[in-house]
Amino acid sequence: MEKDKLEEFRRILQDQLDELVREAGKTVSELTTEKANLPDITDLATVESDRNFELRIRDRERKLIKKIREALERIDSGEFGVCEACEEEIGEARLRARPVTTLCIDCKTEQERQEKIG
Repeated sequence: MEKDKLEEFRRILQDQLDELVREAGKTVSELTTEKANLPDITDLATVESDRNFELRIRDRERKLIKKIREALERIDSGEFGVCEACEEEIGEARLRARPVTTLCIDCKTEQERQEKIG
């Protein structure tokens, strides 16, 4: 892949990473300062439900952060944009849609088909 394209993807991934880390920090701050001294049990249940929902979102984002860091490492090592299954180049459109991907569309489709079967 051309150097300018790699730098563009690095910038995209770094921006995503920065935003996710910023949001995670905000969540931690909110959870540690938020007071749940509500007299009404229904209100308390709503606060707990919202908190659990927020934590589930952050857990998904934590996994995405890991994938973004791995993609940045692949850029550094020269492996970014190469399918780990067939070793062919991953199409730019797929990388734009999901820059953390490690599989080309054909290999991903096959992987999903195998998961449905097995």
